[in-house]
Amino acid sequence: MPTRRLYLARHGAADAFGELTDIGRRQSGLLGERLTGVPVDAVWHSPLPRAAASARELARHLPDVPVAEAAELVDHVPYVPGAAETPPTWAGFFDGYDENEAASGRNLAEALVARFARPSGTPTERARPDTHEVLVTHAYPIAWLVRHALDAPPSRWLGLNSANTALTVIEYRDGLPPTLVMFNDMSHLPPDLRWTGFPEGIRP
Repeated sequence: MPTRRLYLARHGAADAFGELTDIGRRQSGLLGERLTGVPVDAVWHSPLPRAAASARELARHLPDVPVAEAAELVDHVPYVPGAAETPPTWAGFFDGYDENEAASGRNLAEALVARFARPSGTPTERARPDTHEVLVTHAYPIAWLVRHALDAPPSRWLGLNSANTALTVIEYRDGLPPTLVMFNDMSHLPPDLRWTGFPEGIRP
């Protein structure tokens, strides 16, 4: 049974203007080195500059692998929970979100799942070998895909954070639920490059 493997990575560390920093470039290069042992078919990235730059940096280690933008990978809030679903620590985060913004986020989340969170190809095409795709995106889309893979309630994307260039792997096969292989793995990063992208107070 062919398997579609998604290698999800948050972009490298970025500055206040959303541009990749020197640290972010180092992180992205190290992720690319780690992925050299994977038969990667494609690298997809968010339209935002920090993700596009991270994808280009890691792809330097993956010669001949196509790199392309995927609009569905853009940074977005996938689901705005109701008051009863919202943990107290998140209560103020959603202030100011109107229904149009919430609906736009939901639509993007649905498009993300429809495009990537399934076996690849049509049923007749699925006799081909396994596929391996790298998705360079942002913390919230990764959290949404993990939540979807676990069939958890929509609000459970909250609190699933990812460090910069940490690796999350999900597998998809016909007739089976998705398999979460790993989440937020940073073993390719030296200690001084780990846990960027997290609030200082929760870094180990």
